[in-house]
Amino acid sequence: MAGRTLEFDFTERPPSEPERPPSEPERPPSEPEPAPTPDLGPRTLSVAELGRTIRRALDSDFRMPVWVEGEISGARPAASGHMYFTLKDAKEDASVDVAMYKSSLTPRGRACIKDGNHVRLRGRPQYYAPRGRLQLICDGVELAGAGALLVALEKLKAKLAAEGLFRLERKRPLPHAPRRIGVVTSQTGAVIHDIAKVAFQRGGASILLAPALVQGAGAARSVMYALAALSRVPDVDVIIVGRGGGSADDLQAFNDEALVRAVAACRVPVVSAVGHEVDVTLVDFAADARAATPSQAAEMTVPDVRAELRLLREQELRLRRISTSRLAGESHELSSLLRRLPDPARFIGDLRQGVDDLKTDMTELSLARVRAEHAAVDALEKRLTRRHPRAVLAKERADLVQRRARMEQRLARRMSQEREDLTGLFGRLDAMSPLKVLARGYAIATHTDGRAVRSSAELTLGEPVHVRIHEGAFSATVTDIIPADQKKPGEP
Repeated sequence: MAGRTLEFDFTERPPSEPERPPSEPERPPSEPEPAPTPDLGPRTLSVAELGRTIRRALDSDFRMPVWVEGEISGARPAASGHMYFTLKDAKEDASVDVAMYKSSLTPRGRACIKDGNHVRLRGRPQYYAPRGRLQLICDGVELAGAGALLVALEKLKAKLAAEGLFRLERKRPLPHAPRRIGVVTSQTGAVIHDIAKVAFQRGGASILLAPALVQGAGAARSVMYALAALSRVPDVDVIIVGRGGGSADDLQAFNDEALVRAVAACRVPVVSAVGHEVDVTLVDFAADARAATPSQAAEMTVPDVRAELRLLREQELRLRRISTSRLAGESHELSSLLRRLPDPARFIGDLRQGVDDLKTDMTELSLARVRAEHAAVDALEKRLTRRHPRAVLAKERADLVQRRARMEQRLARRMSQEREDLTGLFGRLDAMSPLKVLARGYAIATHTDGRAVRSSAELTLGEPVHVRIHEGAFSATVTDIIPADQKKPGEP
C-alpha cells in the first residue's frame, strides 16, 4: 500500500521463478566477464544475454517502486497462494502482466484483485527470462474506482433485468427426451467432443452442430447467427451454447446485449454452458438453464437410457410384487366372504317368507286403515247432520225466543225500577223547587239581563227590575236602596 514497503518472500515463488532478487544479475558465478571485442557492427547475443541486458536496464531505470493504475483482467490464484493477472489501460490499447506473491497479499488486497476492478498497484517492472515476458512484480494494491468494463456490464445487466429477461417465470423447462439437440460452439474445440462423449455414454442422441466463433472480434455475431440457424430447424428441441473456460476477456462476447436478447427470444429452450463453474456471463441469466460445464449441459439435456431402463425394471418388479400381494389379499378376502355367504336356496326361502309376512302385515294394516276411514266418515256425517241449516235455524229460533223472553223480563224489571227512582227524584226536586218558596210569600228580583239580584249594592236608583212571585210577575223601578246593615222601618 501507499507509504508502506513490503518485502517479497521469494521462497514462495513457483519453481520456474528465479531464486535471486530481481536486481541481482543472472550471470552464473563461474561465468567470466566477457572480454571486450572490437566494434565490428551489431553484436550477436544469445537469448539469455538479451534477457540479462533487458533486466539490468529495467533495474537501472526503476530503482524505486512505481504506482500503476489500470483495470484487472484474467485474475487467477495459483495453488501456491500467489496471484497472477493482467492490468489493462482503460483508455488505450495497452496491458501488462502482473504477479503478486503470497507474502505481499493481505486479505484486503486479495479482495481487491477481481476482474473488472480499477486498481492502483505499487511495484517494479521485471523481465521474466524463462518465458521472455515483461511483468510487474506488485507488493501493494488498492482500489481506484470501478472498472469501466465492469460498470458497463452492471448497467447492462440491470437494464435487461428491468425488462424481465432474467425472470424465473419466463424460463422454460427442458424437454425430457429431445429429438435433436442443437449445439453452438467452436468446431475445433473440446466442447463438442465433451458433449458428444457424454451424450453417447448416456444412450446416444442426435446432435446438430452449428459452428461459431466463441472468442474474439465477431464472436457474438457468429453465435447469434448459429443460434438463429438452429432455431429454424423444426426437429431441434433444445440448444446448448457452450465454450471452454477462459479469462473475462475471453468470455466478453457472451455479455453482448444483442446475443443476450437473442438467447432470451429463442424458439426452443437454451442451456448456457459458457466457461467453468466460477465464470458467469449475461447469457447465463437469459438462458432457460445454466450448466457448470459443457459435459453437465449434455447430462441435463440427454436422458440416461440405462438409468431410465434400470428405473423401469425396478418399477416393474415393484409393480409385480404389489400386484401379487394385492391379488393374494383379494383372494383371501373372497374365500372368507364365500364361507360367510349362506345357502342361496335357504336365503331365497327366508326372503320369500319375509315377503309373505310383509304382505299379511300390509293387508291387516290396509283393512285397519279402511275401517278407521269409514268410522271417520260416519263421524263426519253425524256432525254434518247436526250442522244442517234447518236444524241450525230451528235451534237458533228456539234460543232467540228464550233470549227475547229473558230480555223482556229484564226490561220490565228495569223500567219499573227506573219509574220508582224517577218518582223519588221528582219528589226531592219538587221539595227543593223555588216555586215552593214563592208559595210561602217570597219573590225573586232579577235585572233586565236575567241575573238574580242578590244584594242591594248591585242596584242603582231608577233601575228597572223584574219581580217574580208565586203566581205571576211584575216590573218595578228602584226608588230607594237600603244597605244590608240597615233595617227597613217597621221591621223588627
